[in-house]
Amino acid sequence: MTIEESQREITDQFADIDDWMDRYAYIIDLGNTLAPLPEELKTPDRLIEGCQSRVWLDAEEAPDGTLTFRADSDAIIVKGIISMLVEVLSGHTPDEILDADLHFIKDIGLAEHLSPTRSNGLVAMLRQMRAYAAAFKARRG
Repeated sequence: MTIEESQREITDQFADIDDWMDRYAYIIDLGNTLAPLPEELKTPDRLIEGCQSRVWLDAEEAPDGTLTFRADSDAIIVKGIISMLVEVLSGHTPDEILDADLHFIKDIGLAEHLSPTRSNGLVAMLRQMRAYAAAFKARRG
């Protein structure tokens, strides 16, 4: 599935949920489906700077050049948000990740329903995922 198709799928899932309390509950449910990050990967170098809550992010490159992200957070809403980002960006090449227009956040209305500190955290999560992509791209030459 392409990044665009993944975004469309998330947007479609949220289209049927009108109430924002129900949307938050759905985001929490998404976070609960995120595979736990092993404790040995919850290190300071994987902790995302700029998040109000603690968010750890790890990335691995597969032999085919695609990246797989793994993440965890100590906040249930944030864990749901990072789970959506992991879903959309995992399985894609660094170039695809760096070139992606991640509009689903705006499309589902999430950006306007987050507190300023959570919005800053979302930006920090995206920045770190793109930084991983850029680092893996640079390593490949």
